[in-house]
Amino acid sequence: MRRLVALALCALLALPASAQPMAPAISETSFWAMEVLNGDLPSIERRIPMDPLIVDLPAKGRSYGTQGGTLRTMVSRSKDVRQMVVYGYARLVGYDHNYDLVPDILRAVDEVEGRKFTLHLRRGHRWSDGAPFTSADFEYWWRHVALNEELSPTGPPEFMRVDGTLADIRFPDPYRVVIEWPAPNPQFLQVLAQASPPFIYRPSHYLKQYHVEFADPDELAAHIRAARVRGWAALHNKVDNMYKFDNPALPTLQPWIKATPGDGSRQLFVRNPYYHRIDGRGVQLPYIDVVEMTVVGAGLIAAKANAGEADLQARGIDFRDISILKKGETDGGNYHTLLWANGAASQIAIYPNLNFADPVWRDVIRDVRFRRALSLGIDRRMINRALYFGLATEGGMTALPQSPLYDLTQLYSWAIYYPAKANALLDEMGLTARTPAGIRKLPDGRPMEFVVETAGERQEVENALAIITDTWRDIGIKLVMRPLDRDILRNRVYAGVTMAATWYGWDNGLPGPQTPPDYLAPTQQEFFAWPMWGQYYQTGGAAGQPPNMPEPQRLMELLNAWNHSATDAERRAIWHEMLEIHADQQYGIGILAEAPQPVVVNNALRNVPEQAKWAWDPGAHFGVHRIDEFYFQDPLQQVTQ
Repeated sequence: MRRLVALALCALLALPASAQPMAPAISETSFWAMEVLNGDLPSIERRIPMDPLIVDLPAKGRSYGTQGGTLRTMVSRSKDVRQMVVYGYARLVGYDHNYDLVPDILRAVDEVEGRKFTLHLRRGHRWSDGAPFTSADFEYWWRHVALNEELSPTGPPEFMRVDGTLADIRFPDPYRVVIEWPAPNPQFLQVLAQASPPFIYRPSHYLKQYHVEFADPDELAAHIRAARVRGWAALHNKVDNMYKFDNPALPTLQPWIKATPGDGSRQLFVRNPYYHRIDGRGVQLPYIDVVEMTVVGAGLIAAKANAGEADLQARGIDFRDISILKKGETDGGNYHTLLWANGAASQIAIYPNLNFADPVWRDVIRDVRFRRALSLGIDRRMINRALYFGLATEGGMTALPQSPLYDLTQLYSWAIYYPAKANALLDEMGLTARTPAGIRKLPDGRPMEFVVETAGERQEVENALAIITDTWRDIGIKLVMRPLDRDILRNRVYAGVTMAATWYGWDNGLPGPQTPPDYLAPTQQEFFAWPMWGQYYQTGGAAGQPPNMPEPQRLMELLNAWNHSATDAERRAIWHEMLEIHADQQYGIGILAEAPQPVVVNNALRNVPEQAKWAWDPGAHFGVHRIDEFYFQDPLQQVTQ
């Protein structure tokens, strides 16, 4: 490995001086100074790219920071170490603080007619183990992972196709990748910037030892036996989890690298010595040396944050926790609590399952009058006052006011509390027979007990459903709430055995005309209203069922039209029609939006924005706010404490 790094450095240093970008003098990172002194790491000048990404922090209204310190945060499950990939937010291209797409890992992107993209890599960029990051890593992913039937049985991801035609990908030199389609692919760059990115590259130097086309057969067989898996493909997929971030040996380009093996309750992540970003003074980012992520019970996160055991925490904290957090501030907790705007389209949404296995219930749920009645039977004002002191926005699920696609009429469509109208719609459906307790009966005589399953993680959801239970009883529907584990809930929804589920609204409540509207069409099983239709799309027809209702079919047509659109005016018109269909059809029954998200911040932590958005996509939660630019005012004191 050392020899490979040395050879790469020699080749890079041979480039003419005129090709090197102007950059400030680089200062060595104190965290790795001993390794450099001992010869275990190259000096900082040889670790960063020849053309690093230089961050002008004062231009962003931020201050230059000091390296050092350990940032403590918490998650509720061991698998959530993947949040380090989300928070770190190193992407080929990513959103800046204005939610504009800019190059990040890439030096630049050239785009021709929305169908040809030339990706320019940074010269001398390296993986976290020092190996060169070049176009060969894109080539390995494309030819030996995405196109390998054993590793990718369903073929390359859908965003690499346009009208069923796969991209033509070329690798003209180590620092260029050319991706071209015969027609525009307007979603390509947005997909690369997602909170959960597709990773169209892989550390080929590491993964080749597990690939049948490259590995020594005897060594590969030994690896398979040691991992106790069935074959080389299972082994390759096991070690190749760039998003899951559970393999410390897998090289990364993220700002921090996993340093703790296994899935214990305390996970440490140390700064990446080869990270590609520096500040305007020549100091390598991230500023913070170590991130300590502790796995605790979901119900304990707020209490532990109150006790001062977190330096940056939003995950696992709800609006209802503000009072205890504010009390902790005054009791010497050495933190303060910010309130960021939530970027999800709805804080709480109910998804009646159009693919529910019970045929009688399925016919009822598919009748739009039933879904409209459910929405009209929700007293959103009461829920807002009880849960959020009236600070949330009441209404259905649609684009938020900050979005250029916001439409007030869509917010209130079928979303005003109107039990008389709800009763009239249900009567119109013929659901007039009732039990002695006043509960309506299904066409087969069963009482209308509408089972809503939850992930059991948010008390606010259960409180809201408790209020809805009372108002739905007034329209003759008995709500039965069933809390489950998150993974069990998802699996039940995907299998079609869940009648209805609660979750957040669309992750992206801030779309613009250029935002891919795929999450409004039945393309994902993760949208709980149509899991079977989503499966059908995601598997190319190998699983699930095709949409067989007019409006969802129209949504698919509109998505296809957007994918072939040429102007923002066309895209805006398509978005408006898709949002109008959702507002009218109530596939996801939104209750409230823009509930403030508490964010606990250590008093010594700097560059954390006072006003910001807490959104999964676009934004990757803390990611868009660039956590690698956060720093402690006195990192030595912070570590000592």
